[in-house]
Amino acid sequence: MRAGIIGLGFRLGYLARVFSERVPGFTVAAHVDPAPAGLPYMQSHGVGAGRAYATLDEMLAGEDLDLLMVGSPNHLHLDHLRTGLARGMKIFTEKPVVSTIEETMALARLLAAHPADQVMVGLVLRYAPLYRDLRRAQADGHLGEVVSIEASEHIPPYHGAFFMRDWRRHEHWSGSFLLEKCCHDLDLYNGVMGCRPARVASFGGRRTFIPKNDPQGLGANDLEVYHRKPSGWMGSDRVFDGDGDIIDFQTAIVEYASGAAMTFHTNLNVPDDFRRFCVIGVDGMAEGDFVRNFFRLHRARTGEKLTDKRYEASDLSVHYGADEQMAEDIGAHMATGAALPVSVIDALEAGLLAMAIDEARRTRRVVDMAPIWAEFDAALGRPAREVA
Repeated sequence: MRAGIIGLGFRLGYLARVFSERVPGFTVAAHVDPAPAGLPYMQSHGVGAGRAYATLDEMLAGEDLDLLMVGSPNHLHLDHLRTGLARGMKIFTEKPVVSTIEETMALARLLAAHPADQVMVGLVLRYAPLYRDLRRAQADGHLGEVVSIEASEHIPPYHGAFFMRDWRRHEHWSGSFLLEKCCHDLDLYNGVMGCRPARVASFGGRRTFIPKNDPQGLGANDLEVYHRKPSGWMGSDRVFDGDGDIIDFQTAIVEYASGAAMTFHTNLNVPDDFRRFCVIGVDGMAEGDFVRNFFRLHRARTGEKLTDKRYEASDLSVHYGADEQMAEDIGAHMATGAALPVSVIDALEAGLLAMAIDEARRTRRVVDMAPIWAEFDAALGRPAREVA
């Protein structure tokens, strides 16, 4: 499998290694990036990046590729996807697929004219063993009808500081922190609910990474912990007094079309971090944590514990064992057409939920998503789906 990369940052550099190790015959034939931050990582693991090109058009004209991998900053995705789709390329894109509602609708109109599986998305947590066990428990009837979900994604200070220094600190490049980082989680729980979000509310802002919290006399902007994770394109050294506009904490309340509800919380300064869920159904409860590596399942009426499982990821994975599985599944899909657990439509729906939550936070009002879904379905050329 010959792949070409547009946007060879840290994530695509890492995935190039994973795909090289897990997909037989995978090679990176070419790349486009004026400053490929992921290249040193690839070279350190013996993975080649192929020929360097100045533009995507030049790479696609100059190479015979099986797969286009899009890892560019979020605001550039739509143009790169449009080019790949026009050339009939099979495409893997990192999440979020696009960064605004307008771009979502534009891409939906493009997708309506192409095969449903032409674009694959790196919502890697769909491949995680923990999430697969959750969906299996649900399919086996241990939860019954889902009533509510409590979920979170919390990251430690070194990772929070990375967001304050990286290009992702600007919403005009990233979309927002919630969209960039938490679209994974929102997608997972959309899948568990099995229906679309109907209404959302949200509160949050910036309260940690602000000037008054820069410890006086310690030069906290320069402390090792805040630079442990390097920034790439358009990076900054400023942590507490930078020029970014993303939040560092946010809560959301989501009501789904079924009447079930979810609360979601994210924070960028959690030293003992966790990424957990508690799914409560009529017949049972499932609780898990991707960081602390456990899954527990209980019956509602008797309290009986049906499952108490621990996980151990390989040294290769940075997403709880999911990265390797995603590479293998995408390799199988490319070779045989095997089904994947997440689609580009799933990804766009998770993105629209994140955008609606951010609108609710900015406007301090409950956002009704019905008009968004009506526009999305129309853009896809599909009959509108009712949302209560």
